[in-house]
This record gives sequence, structure tokens and C-alpha cells, in this order.
Amino acid sequence: MVYSMIVRKKVRDTFDQINAGNYAPMVEGLASPFEYVFHGVHALGGRRVTKEAMNRWWERTLALLPGARFDVQDVLVRGGPWNTRIAVRSRVTGPLPGGEVYENIIFQFMTLKWGKVTSVETVEDLQILERALKIVADAGNAEAAAAPIVG
Repeated sequence: MVYSMIVRKKVRDTFDQINAGNYAPMVEGLASPFEYVFHGVHALGGRRVTKEAMNRWWERTLALLPGARFDVQDVLVRGGPWNTRIAVRSRVTGPLPGGEVYENIIFQFMTLKWGKVTSVETVEDLQILERALKIVADAGNAEAAAAPIVG
């Protein structure tokens, strides 16, 4: 019970850091090896297995959706420190070019082993995300239409 509370707090604290523009704690929390999958074939989609690729992915994410904020609504934790399963439901919102607002729900499923994240799977409504990326691309940011960062 106490362990689950600690993990939930760590997840929320990591999202608070991301909201402040600091994604380093998330990347530093990744194990070696790890796998991060964001479903869909779009600028934010793909599979990453290196911290260098994760850093490039976060730089792209913050460039395409500056001001995006994650409101963590649920964090479910199961298991012990040797194999912890985490499910997170977040609402993400942020400004888009032309005054529109990006709003989506993100589901993340993670595995944590001995304090390090070994896998992350991210799912969200791809129609909403792809529409937002098209708005960003149409406003002049060609990276919003780029291929996924993999590696």
C-alpha cells in the first residue's frame, strides 16, 4: 500500500516536471534497456529504445505542442518493486496556432522494475492528435508532418 502511494506520487511529480518544461526526470527514469511506444504513424508516434531518441522526441513534442499541459486524472499501481504495472489516464490541453485548443485523453501503460521504467505504451485519440498536428503543419511547422522518431 505504501509502495503504491510512493509510485503514484512519483508519477504525478514527473508529469508536474513535464508541465514545467523539464522532461529530464522522465528520461532519467528509464531503465536500460527500455521500450517506449506511442501508437500511430505521425510525428509523435513510433517506438524508441534509446535515451537519445527520447530526448529528440521530447524536444519535438514541446516544439509542436508548446504550452501543452497534462492533468493526471488517475494513476493505478499494481505489483511490487520487482515488477510494477502502472496505468495513467491524463487529460492533455494546449494552445494551437490560430487560437484553437488541443484537448485529448492519454492512456499510458508502464512497467517499472526496481525504480526504473522498462516499458511505456501511450494511446490517445489519434484523430484528435493528427488534426492538431495538421493545424501545426499548416501554420508553417513542417516537423508536425515529419516521420516518427525511432531508435
